[in-house]
Amino acid sequence: MKVGVFLGEMTPTTGGGFTFQDEVLQCLTELESKHTFIVLSYLTEQQIRGVDAKHVQFFSLQHGFWERARFRLASLAARVTTRLPISRSWFQIRHTSWLERAVEDLGIEVMWFVTPTAFEVDVPYIFTVLDLQHRLQPWFPEVSVKGRWHWRESIYETLIPRALAVIIGAEAGKHEIVHFYRIAPERVKLLPHPTPSFALRASTDSGRKVLTKYHIPEGYLFYPAQFWPHKNHVGLLFAVNLLRERYDLVLPVVFVGSDKGNLPYVRRVVDELGLSTQVHFLGFVPQEDLVCLYRNAFALTYLTFFGPENMPPLEAFALGCPVIASNVSGAQEQLSDAALLVDPRNEEQIALAVKSLHDDPALRQTLIQRGLKRAASWTGQDFVKGVFAILDEFEPVRRCWSNTEPYQAVK
Repeated sequence: MKVGVFLGEMTPTTGGGFTFQDEVLQCLTELESKHTFIVLSYLTEQQIRGVDAKHVQFFSLQHGFWERARFRLASLAARVTTRLPISRSWFQIRHTSWLERAVEDLGIEVMWFVTPTAFEVDVPYIFTVLDLQHRLQPWFPEVSVKGRWHWRESIYETLIPRALAVIIGAEAGKHEIVHFYRIAPERVKLLPHPTPSFALRASTDSGRKVLTKYHIPEGYLFYPAQFWPHKNHVGLLFAVNLLRERYDLVLPVVFVGSDKGNLPYVRRVVDELGLSTQVHFLGFVPQEDLVCLYRNAFALTYLTFFGPENMPPLEAFALGCPVIASNVSGAQEQLSDAALLVDPRNEEQIALAVKSLHDDPALRQTLIQRGLKRAASWTGQDFVKGVFAILDEFEPVRRCWSNTEPYQAVK
């Protein structure tokens, strides 16, 4: 079959979404398949590190200024109209015509939306869901304010019921999809987040020079996450303050990630708690520095409120960094016994988990060994092979009709 692969407009500063998309694309080019894949994107071929495989082609949707402007205007109109009391507007229905034309012109038989950046099309499609947190925790501003809740919901309520398959990484997420959108369970396919190959294949060099580069002391707690409220940087700060005041344990903290609006507030909490000498804000860092920061950290403290899966714990596993993570829905399934799981609302529990690693070096080493094993258990190639299996299963169905015939509706 000829399969269209739609990529979201993600760049390295996007965070985990970019890492996931990039990993899937690179593994798609590495694996052989009887299907032909056409990557469609508003990114350039250089921005997605190129596509170089006989079964994978690249089609740029950036045909010219007016085409890009038309898409931007239509997308803006769709975002505005999601705030209206009607669930589907003319703008929402028509703003995807640019993609529909490309699908028709290229003879694409099945679409695969690698991330939730997706649009309604008239060919069968595979839809990837990363989370349904706008349904589960709608109080977080990043999934609710300024029309964001309605924007997300308009995508999911439209695309999930029509998908030939919906990909999610954990049983907890599958249950949520079935519960909220009433889709047949057999159409929800479990394909966990893969461990990124950059972490699995990284040089064994410890990279201690990164400490000098960023003026970081040894023994730091590491938290690579964009500054969204749900990432719970504040929870870690309260735990670090508790460690200092109750146990006289002073550990540096290193934050890495782009600001999504919450950084000024986090900085203010740092000042209010008197932690300015302990906390280091590095902003966005290149991948090679990220590897070194994992390798030299005392522990990853990944305290998000969102699940069911997260990428940084897998990166930490692969790079020999012990993990303390939130016990959110899906975490036990993803991380198993390779991480210490804590209630992200409870700073005392977070602090005690950090202290247990500090007081028990053997426990820390046990987590490192378990993490290395866990990281190698599911790779990007495993994920892509899972998508191949979905396509192979659907192929006998898809061959029953062509793309070019005008079909009448069943009465």
